[in-house]
Amino acid sequence: MVAKQEKIGRKPGFSNKNLANSIKDLSSNTTMEKTHMSRHAEILCIGNELLIGKTVNTNATWLAKQATSLGITVKRVTVIGDNITEIAAAVKEALARKPRFLITTGGLGPTFDDMTLEGIAKVLGIKLKVNTQALNMIKAKYEAYCREKRIPTAELTPPRVKMATLPEGAEPLRNSVGTAPGVKLKAGQTLIFILPGVPPEMEAIFEESVAPILRKLAGEGAFFEKSMFVGNIVESSLAPLIDRVMLENPHVYVKSHVYTKGVVAGENGHRLIELHLSTKTRNQRMAQRFLEQAANELAKLVAENGGKVESFPCFVKS
Repeated sequence: MVAKQEKIGRKPGFSNKNLANSIKDLSSNTTMEKTHMSRHAEILCIGNELLIGKTVNTNATWLAKQATSLGITVKRVTVIGDNITEIAAAVKEALARKPRFLITTGGLGPTFDDMTLEGIAKVLGIKLKVNTQALNMIKAKYEAYCREKRIPTAELTPPRVKMATLPEGAEPLRNSVGTAPGVKLKAGQTLIFILPGVPPEMEAIFEESVAPILRKLAGEGAFFEKSMFVGNIVESSLAPLIDRVMLENPHVYVKSHVYTKGVVAGENGHRLIELHLSTKTRNQRMAQRFLEQAANELAKLVAENGGKVESFPCFVKS
């Protein structure tokens, strides 16, 4: 094992001082991971349209990317239909795993099948009640729509009041794009963020009200990544090389992605494989060193096995 480390892990002139600094940084990083290991999140997407394939679940992808970039680890994404029993069961299961955050999307509108708040209230054993702050938000929205002549009246009809009927103790979150407010609710040690399913509305509420909270509670940890593209080598030949690099660099995760020729192609139209490297550390300097070392070792191994690095992008932060 020592010989392997010399071959792909260390460069000539690698001093004891540098080694000590690396060990110190890695130890610090490990401590950070233990400190923030409770910074886990689950995403629950609600809507029959997702289950029948009518709507692509872009919300899950967007939320996972945003949460990860803030230093939060997304442990699970679940999709269920518009059914109170199923919503309550899914939320109960998620809370049993004790994530720090549970983010739901969908089911906050005025129609009969918008059941998210009712399902969450059911599993928590709390009542639904018209929230004065939420009602004022909705009232202001409809009055604005009326002034703009988008609707004939700003009357607070039962379907409109429904969007302001929240679980007791919940806090409404301003929706700057649409009508239905988001909702923040605490259940034990889990913060629940209940967001609309319409992507622009969900994104606006997340960026304005949810992201600042996640960023604060995530602490100093951050997610960093870089990619490299390789050709003239198949994924099955890459697999042991990836295993070797990850063994030598336990703080870096490497994932291969195979694309069709039409998506990512190298010289002469050959299909390329993306090698995506990522890490979570305290700072960019440490992350850059971790990622560059792993990428350099991987590039060398690829070349030694007949492959070719087609693209070697610079270090980036998610």
